[in-house]
Amino acid sequence: MQTLRERAAWRPQRVAFPEADNETMMRAVAELTSAGLAECMLVGKGEVLRGLAEERGISLAGVEVIDVSDEEENARVAARYLARPDCPYKAKGVARRMTRPLEHALIMQVLGDVDVTFAGISSATGDIILAAQTIVGLDLGVDVVSSCGIADVPGWEGGEGGLLAFGDSAVCVDPDPSELASIAIATCDTVEALTGWEPRCALLSHSTDGSEESNLVDKVRAARDLAQGRRPDLKIDGELQFDAAVRPDVAAKKVRRASDVAGRANIVIWPDINVGNIGVKIIQNLARADAYGPMLQGFKKIVCDCSRSAPVSEIVGNVVMSCVRAQARGAR
Repeated sequence: MQTLRERAAWRPQRVAFPEADNETMMRAVAELTSAGLAECMLVGKGEVLRGLAEERGISLAGVEVIDVSDEEENARVAARYLARPDCPYKAKGVARRMTRPLEHALIMQVLGDVDVTFAGISSATGDIILAAQTIVGLDLGVDVVSSCGIADVPGWEGGEGGLLAFGDSAVCVDPDPSELASIAIATCDTVEALTGWEPRCALLSHSTDGSEESNLVDKVRAARDLAQGRRPDLKIDGELQFDAAVRPDVAAKKVRRASDVAGRANIVIWPDINVGNIGVKIIQNLARADAYGPMLQGFKKIVCDCSRSAPVSEIVGNVVMSCVRAQARGAR
C-alpha cells in the first residue's frame, strides 16, 4: 500500500465525493487532502457541508466544495454536458440531475473535470452502477460492469509473490459467456493498471482441458474464445481447475499443451458469484488472507464503490487504488 500511496501522491488525481455529508467520508477526504494523495471535491449543498465540517471539527483546507444548489454554475455545467453527442438526457433531465450529488459528480467526470467518482458509504451499489452505466458508459470491449479484488495469502508463493487477483465476487450473479469474457478482460486491465503485473488470467471451472463435459464447462470455454478474440494481446486461458491454474506441478500433469497461464496464473476468474463469494471467504478464513476490494470495473472512467461500513482507513486505501488506476487510464 505504501508504494501505491507514493504513486498516488506523485500525480494527484481529482476525486469527487458525492456522499459529502457523511462524517466518515468527510474525515477520509480531510486525510487524503492533508497527505497530498488526491485533489478532493465534496459534492453537495455547500452551506450544509461547511456547517457540518465546522460542527465536526474537520478542516476543509485544500478541499473544493461543489455546491449543487448554485443555479448559475449548474446551468454552465449543464450546457457543456448537453452539447455532447453522448448526452442521453434532455435539458430538463440534465437540470434535475445537476441538483443530485452522485449524478452531478458523474457528469463532471464525463466532462473531464473529475478523474474519479467515489461513493458507496450511503448509496446502494446498484444505484451507483446504474447511474454510472448511464452517464459514464462502458469501456470498449466490455458489456457488463463487474468487480475484482486482490488477495494477499500469507506463506503462499504462487500467483504474483503470494498475491492473487480475482473477479468477479460481488456484482455479476450468473454471467453468460460474453459477460464472463468481459469480466476477464476488465480484470486484466484493472490489475495491470494497479500493479504493473503482466496479467496471466485463468478462467476457472470444475474441468481442465476437457476432463469433464457439462453446460458449465461449455460456458467457460465459450468465454475463453470470446475473450481471446476480443483481446488477443492478453494472456487468458481456460478451462482450468484452480490447482491447474496456480500450481506448475499440477498443470504439467493436466495441461498437455503450451499455455502462458496454466500453473502460473496471477488472476483467476470465477464462473459465477456463488463460486466467487465462497472462494474468497474460504481463503480469508482458512488461509488468513487479506482480500482487497471489490473494485468496480468496466466503465469508461474510474467509478468506485465502498462498503457502507468502511472505516476511514479503508476508504483512504480504496481511493488511493482508484487514483493509481486513473493515472494509468490517463496515460493510455
